Amino acid sequence: MAAAVELEGVNVTFGDFVAVRDANLTIEPGEFFSFLGPSGCGKTTLLRTISGFIEPTRGQVKIGGQDMKGIGPNKRPTALIFQNLALFPMMTVAENIGYGLRVRGVPRHERDEKVKTLLIQVALSEHGHKKVSELSGGQKQRVAIARALAVEPSVLLLDEPLSALDLKLRQHMRAELRAIQKRVGITFIYITHDQGEALTMSDRIAVMNAGVIEQVGDGRAVYAEPRTPFVASFVGENNRIRGRVSAVEDGFATLDTPLGALKGRNPVALSVGQEALLFVRPEVLRLHANGGTSGFAGETLDVAYEGSVSHITLRVKTGQKVTASVGGGVPLPAAGEELHLGFTPEDGLLLALPEGHGR
Repeated sequence: MAAAVELEGVNVTFGDFVAVRDANLTIEPGEFFSFLGPSGCGKTTLLRTISGFIEPTRGQVKIGGQDMKGIGPNKRPTALIFQNLALFPMMTVAENIGYGLRVRGVPRHERDEKVKTLLIQVALSEHGHKKVSELSGGQKQRVAIARALAVEPSVLLLDEPLSALDLKLRQHMRAELRAIQKRVGITFIYITHDQGEALTMSDRIAVMNAGVIEQVGDGRAVYAEPRTPFVASFVGENNRIRGRVSAVEDGFATLDTPLGALKGRNPVALSVGQEALLFVRPEVLRLHANGGTSGFAGETLDVAYEGSVSHITLRVKTGQKVTASVGGGVPLPAAGEELHLGFTPEDGLLLALPEGHGR
């Protein structure tokens, strides 16, 4: 059975260093939930706290409504898949999958039936007799998942399990992991620094920065409606322009910048006089746009062609570089050419300047 995971005021400190600060979160039963953030943001510390390898300095971790305080990793209804997978190279695939059942004293015939079922679930039914060394990277990932599922956890914890794979295989395994999670129906908690993994696989995502959960939402929300400058910058590509709010009206704000007055959405209710950042995604910028748009001009520095899309880098008059991504069929500028880029106010997003970034 899937179980909910609740974090209530969880703090984890190591001496004077705060690794996780005031984490409050409920992960629903059967949810594929990801913690996304850069290295050192606290996401792995939080995963190890949920699994029982680390006790919170303050706060509670509950799984299935039960407080996990004092309950070790081997007694929790969780299973953890590490980055290095930790498979046994001298055992066969079937022996690896059944290892946890054997340790728990499950009778041989029950163990064999369970392993057979799991081999089918992870599409390895023809590989049970092979040694781990004979498998591809993706197959090894599936063995690790099956071994974790064998002990019937309520929550499966995955610590960047795809990080060692090449791009093609990572993309394939994203779909595989999501399909397996849907089949088995248990709660998956996934740790990654790769926004593509988080956006494509997750029901919801918690974006972490410096030990703090900055935003929780589905992929569309954290990409299209970021609530902090860090989330706006970390999830997807973004151009950001600094200025001071000069007008607010009907959910929009105008920002006075060295590039002129630029207008965008104002979801955090900025007021006139506040310093703020305007975020504009490269894909919403339009070449030679006019009529109902904000915009600015710059010198074309580079055009990177990628088939269906081209990335144009401009240097605006402040010296800042701005990137626009345009689809095929759009006439591309030459290096050195002056270019005007525009965007609608609906495609601009204004957020407060982070503390400590004043002039």
